[in-house]
Amino acid sequence: MTDVLIAGSGPTGLTLACDLARRGIAVRVVEQREAPHRESRGKGLRTSSLKVFEELGIAERVRATGRTGLVLRKYFDGEHVTDTPGDDDGLLIGQWQIEEALRDRLAELGVRVEYGARLEAIRQDGAGVEAELADGRVIRAGYLAGCDGGSSTTRKLLGIPFEGHTAQEEAMVLGDVRAPGLSREFWHQWFTAEGGGILLCPMPGTDSFQLQAVPEADERGVARPPSLEGFQRLFDRYARMPGIRLADPTWLSSWRINVRVAARIREGRVFLAGDAAHVHPIAGGLGMNTGIEDAAALGRALAAVLTGGAGEEVLDGYAAERLAVAAAVVADTAQRYERVVEAVRTPGRGTEAGRDRDPYDLAPEPDLESEPEAPEQRPEP
Repeated sequence: MTDVLIAGSGPTGLTLACDLARRGIAVRVVEQREAPHRESRGKGLRTSSLKVFEELGIAERVRATGRTGLVLRKYFDGEHVTDTPGDDDGLLIGQWQIEEALRDRLAELGVRVEYGARLEAIRQDGAGVEAELADGRVIRAGYLAGCDGGSSTTRKLLGIPFEGHTAQEEAMVLGDVRAPGLSREFWHQWFTAEGGGILLCPMPGTDSFQLQAVPEADERGVARPPSLEGFQRLFDRYARMPGIRLADPTWLSSWRINVRVAARIREGRVFLAGDAAHVHPIAGGLGMNTGIEDAAALGRALAAVLTGGAGEEVLDGYAAERLAVAAAVVADTAQRYERVVEAVRTPGRGTEAGRDRDPYDLAPEPDLESEPEAPEQRPEP
């Protein structure tokens, strides 16, 4: 029998799978997507995550792909104002590249992600969990970890409330695009006195930039869906560089402020981690990284029970520890986001206003759908 079944193959689920597999624990990973994505999404690793990856044996792989010390180039009303040095501790790297490194490590440990496998039902008893998939298969496991994002099927099947609020209006559009002729030595950040702006960050190991911008509004004042044509109009409005034409979008997304924490993250033998357990404002690079830390903590707890003979109190300890962390992160990121919104109205200020040390992870996990009780962040990603 499988010791631990993991639903979701993002950074949280893959980190947990690698951690358990390297300890000799039998693990399976199911993913409702049909194949891996190649979207930049959350684009930075903090030092805490790199420490986890050191233990998993992939830190050097991601460092070889990523980049440190990227300079933030600031513009105001179309004019270059200043450059802000980047930090050398945080690592700029696309989320898809992080997931690729984790999948490769997991394969070395003898485990491969099972794609096209969506949870349909969860049943549990004192000895284990049965997870029924949409294709009728049933997987029996000792424990189940729901690492399946903000629209978590695991959380919904358990009936766990996702408490908090979601803004009705979209706050940002995002995407991965090429911008031939634009320097890749800087994270370009354009803001204006009238409000709004656009950012283009060069993603290492690719020829694309991650774009972030205020949404366009239509004649009724409703945000337009993201599109290459809309991205170009926003770029022309804020960057005022007529020689640059955006091209080849490989990811189009939108984001709204979404602040929610699961009412509980343990239900018997089932656990929640990452965005399935908490979502919050994007400033400061805490989203994906908090999920990686969740995975490391859950891995330690499950291993202690499965291989070390520890009791149930260790699993309760995971829930208490990480719910407290989630509450603190929600409060912290709300303050960071407000600082960024206020700071960019001043020439020469940009996204660094929302960070302490690591600047890069400013894009949301995209796979969110509406909760029955309130609207959530929606795809776009």
